[in-house]
Amino acid sequence: MQLSKSTTAGERDRRCSTVRYRANEEIYTQGGKTDRLYRLREGAVRSARFNSEGRRQVGNFYYPGDVFGLETEPEHQYGVEALTDCVVESISSSSGSEDEIATLAEVTRQQLRKVSEHLVLLGRKTAREKVALFLLSYAARNPDADVELPMNRQDIADYLGLSVETVSRTLTLLQEESVVAFPAARRFRVTRWDVLQRMAT
Repeated sequence: MQLSKSTTAGERDRRCSTVRYRANEEIYTQGGKTDRLYRLREGAVRSARFNSEGRRQVGNFYYPGDVFGLETEPEHQYGVEALTDCVVESISSSSGSEDEIATLAEVTRQQLRKVSEHLVLLGRKTAREKVALFLLSYAARNPDADVELPMNRQDIADYLGLSVETVSRTLTLLQEESVVAFPAARRFRVTRWDVLQRMAT
């Protein structure tokens, strides 16, 4: 998404803008108007929604280069918050130039891919399979290095449809079995790729 202008945070109402957000800051809210598209330039963000009972469901995680904000309804079904300090570029979705039409197609492809990946993950039968596939998807991006997770365990649990206790217990078991190692709470490395891949398939 190529934007022709850049503005400060105080000029967000203009057609194009680039805004810096701090960790945990809201980018847009559930129920807000779907009148802009967003591309993440730096950092990581999380989409989530709350049902009528107040329970949170994490929809997806987005990373640099990802585009988000396209939905089928006039109001956002998911809100988006910064997981880390981040830079977000946005543009009005109502102008309809050729570049922006191409951007819509790109967003659609990305959203369909992410929805498909999430459905595959949720379709796993056991908590171990879900957690293994989640870890594998991150580790595969850089298999020779420790992996930094921008999200906490509650985020992971809400994304996988599990309780945080189940996620923590499963991670502990994977460590005890020497499948993965966690040098820090949000940093891990795979120590037995064959086992992790077997669990995830």
